[in-house]
Amino acid sequence: MIRRLLLILLFLGAQRNGTYTGSNIAKSWPAEGPPIRWQRKIGAGFSGPVVAGAKLILFHRVDDKETIECIDADKGTPLWTSSYPTHYRDDFGFDEGPRATPAIADGRVYTYGAEGLLTCWNFADGKKLWTVDAKKEYGAPKGFFGIACSPLVEGDSVLLNIGGRNGSGIVAFDKATGKQRWKTTDQEASYSSPVAADVHGKRYAFFLTREGLVILSPASGEIAAEFPWRPPINASVSAATPLVIDDYIFLSTSYDRGAILLQFDSKNLKQIWSGDDQLSNHYATSVHHDGHLYGFHGRQEQGCDLRCVELKTGKVKWSQDQFGAGTVTLVNNELFVLSEKGELVRAPATPSGFKPSARAQILSFQVRAYPAIANGRLYARSKDRLVCADLR
Repeated sequence: MIRRLLLILLFLGAQRNGTYTGSNIAKSWPAEGPPIRWQRKIGAGFSGPVVAGAKLILFHRVDDKETIECIDADKGTPLWTSSYPTHYRDDFGFDEGPRATPAIADGRVYTYGAEGLLTCWNFADGKKLWTVDAKKEYGAPKGFFGIACSPLVEGDSVLLNIGGRNGSGIVAFDKATGKQRWKTTDQEASYSSPVAADVHGKRYAFFLTREGLVILSPASGEIAAEFPWRPPINASVSAATPLVIDDYIFLSTSYDRGAILLQFDSKNLKQIWSGDDQLSNHYATSVHHDGHLYGFHGRQEQGCDLRCVELKTGKVKWSQDQFGAGTVTLVNNELFVLSEKGELVRAPATPSGFKPSARAQILSFQVRAYPAIANGRLYARSKDRLVCADLR
């Protein structure tokens, strides 16, 4: 477990559950907010920053190039930059930068662009090691808003929900060479990213595709279980990552489908509860703490509620109505909520109520990417700016 934490850095953190544990977080910050150590102008995209040691990886679009940049995490200065041309155009006039957050593992960085280019880079100097064009080779569709699955590095493989043709809905690539290791299912791609976890002593990867949940062996691709969970309308988005808590699996989407809690015994899935009135995540993934879920309920464009829901019953313990959209990160026993408007709100993670202890404006609108917390600092991006806030 320690080796995994040290060597693999992913979207939503090392365990892909939106949780940070560390003793280097101050119990409070100044009235004006946490000190901003540095900030800089950046390109377009919804891809979040990833930090490994003293280096930060940023994946963004600069002019007509998808650009991967390595930045000194302490000073904010560039260390190296690599890029390639992109022709992506959003059909609805939204941001045209990359959506997926890079993964860092064993001296390599993996990026997955908005047009389906999976690329492996040398973490030390930015040299391109290999690339796979998922659109060309597998027929990966553009979807409504481009390609958004953040790579999952598991064992010797990079796993993606590509949504391609001829049994290439989910594909595993050799992390050193980019060669295909296995592929499976014809299920379409969603905007969700997979997660790996141990359940009853076995390792599994959990995918929320456009069709529903797929549980499989990350080593072989053998499917262990499936569960349909798709919104009833075609113009829909499933974006939240599955949460695996012991042998429970929490799935959530919007568009009149809602949330569901399943229990997995290594062969079968049992439904515990479901509904569209508890915690319907549109884009952001909820977090779990001491038997409760904390996250956003409702459509982003209609105004989300921030909620606490009891995991095993689906009972809503509290709801902060019309809080607005954002992301939630669990930091030790606290919620760090970063709103779409760039306000960072700090509150205890408790089912007794939402009681903010501090607020600070660290960015301006629009903030949709997940932040990264590393070494006592929070790294967050808006549509055009990256900041480092010191939480120590």
